[in-house]
Amino acid sequence: MNKSLTSLALILVPLVGFTERPNILLLIAEDLSPRIEPYGDDLAKTPNLTKLGTKSIRYTSTFTTAGVCAPSRASLITGQHQISFGAQHMRTSTSPLGKYLALPPDQVKAFPELLRREGYFTFTDSKLDYQFSGIRSGSGPFTIWDSESASDTGWRDRNENQPFFGMINFFETHESGVMRPSGIPHSATHLATQLARLKLVAPEITNPQDVKLPPYYPDNHVVRRDIARHYDNIALMDERLGAITRALKEDGLFENTIIIWTSDHGDGLPRAKRELLDSGIKVPLLIKLQCDTETKCVAKTDDRLVSFVDLAPTILSLASAPVPHWLHGQNIFDSSRTYVFASRDRIDEVEDRQRAIRSKDYKYIRSWYPGVPGGHELDYRDNLDMVRNWRKLFLEKKLTTIESKWFEPPGERQLYNVFEDPFETNNLINKKEHEHIVRDLDQQLTDFLIRVGDKSELSEDEMKETLLCNGEICQTAAPTLTWENGKAHLSSKEGASIGYQAKKSDKWSLYIAPLDLSTFRYKAVRYGFEESEVLVARAPNPAE
Repeated sequence: MNKSLTSLALILVPLVGFTERPNILLLIAEDLSPRIEPYGDDLAKTPNLTKLGTKSIRYTSTFTTAGVCAPSRASLITGQHQISFGAQHMRTSTSPLGKYLALPPDQVKAFPELLRREGYFTFTDSKLDYQFSGIRSGSGPFTIWDSESASDTGWRDRNENQPFFGMINFFETHESGVMRPSGIPHSATHLATQLARLKLVAPEITNPQDVKLPPYYPDNHVVRRDIARHYDNIALMDERLGAITRALKEDGLFENTIIIWTSDHGDGLPRAKRELLDSGIKVPLLIKLQCDTETKCVAKTDDRLVSFVDLAPTILSLASAPVPHWLHGQNIFDSSRTYVFASRDRIDEVEDRQRAIRSKDYKYIRSWYPGVPGGHELDYRDNLDMVRNWRKLFLEKKLTTIESKWFEPPGERQLYNVFEDPFETNNLINKKEHEHIVRDLDQQLTDFLIRVGDKSELSEDEMKETLLCNGEICQTAAPTLTWENGKAHLSSKEGASIGYQAKKSDKWSLYIAPLDLSTFRYKAVRYGFEESEVLVARAPNPAE
């Protein structure tokens, strides 16, 4: 047996002995690089993550498809690169050009909806943010989740013996937690952030002097204090993780629950979040498979390249659900990849376009706006003290060459040897000895963009118009209803998903098969469209 097959066999051993479908929890920290103890960072106080890591496969080369939340989440939930369906700009729901929704191909469905079709109870907390929805619960599509506002124990709302899939987000580590949690607000955004985090102010447990700084940050108290605050928020997140795992154990579900813990992108710090550098797109990934009391789960390390688009097919496979052909990713357990890809487009109010390809050893970035530096002014990010301090030092010419680089134009192309230069500070693009690497990566990137279809070939305004109907978000056509042998058959156009209510007070159920109901309400939604009107079905009177 070759090495890769041997590794796969070892990974799958814990699954032996379980006949029922596994429960699956996808736990997503916000704005967090591999800055935790299982990845060698002893400054992070993460006892619960560390304990989970002793039972998990630890993936060391996992990458998101964007360095910012909404585009990354759009890719995760669909298993497709966000650039392929208009989800690449941050955010469609708050676009300076006016609100619009991304439009996945009509056959594309969020993978939790596919699990729901297979009998899984699906739940999440209040953050949706997939670019073809709003941000909070109730913004759609309503067919994805059984519950969109579940607590950390959302599995308790399911039917007896029903398997569940849950996605829980950890806001504790969000970028906003690094912004000053107290004091006089210096902007409306800062005030809103303060109010949102009133209950999430972490105790100060990290000594700023203990922080290890990468070479691109200036070394001063402001920078150290903000990063220390980030570590404090990581500890707060870890406490909540511990509560979730304890609840699973109390309910006797821990052994039969697959736990996948990761982050939506890199650290919520400058020169990390929003970037295509590893600090922006490299994330931790722990997967605890099923483990009974005899075999137990043993920690393993896997260094294969993993992309966020791989999570959907992996989770579907773990649930023994069909894996659609239109997914861009692949099951982590039975394949390996040579490259991962990522994109950067409009970031809040600043227009940009970058594309990146990464192999095990090299990162290549192509920019369509070579004059836009990473450290440009950005209303939301500039609420970080360390950003304003860093920019002030740059303007005063008090930075080293490496510390200044983030504020300077990146140029059209960048090449980094990420093995020898993990902080990506030495651009090799003009080195003759690397010309063959540049040619190969550039061609691979071009082939990828053609293969998935890059919607940023159009301006955002032009792209937006292709997604709208007469300048407005399109509305889904109502489903068609027919009655056959006393059962209601529903069908839809444009690949729309259909939901129904037996009673008006009921939550919306996903229509999968003909209904043995005489009266019910029904509607449809095509991802990226508004919902259809709600209709009432009444079975025909046989006597008539």
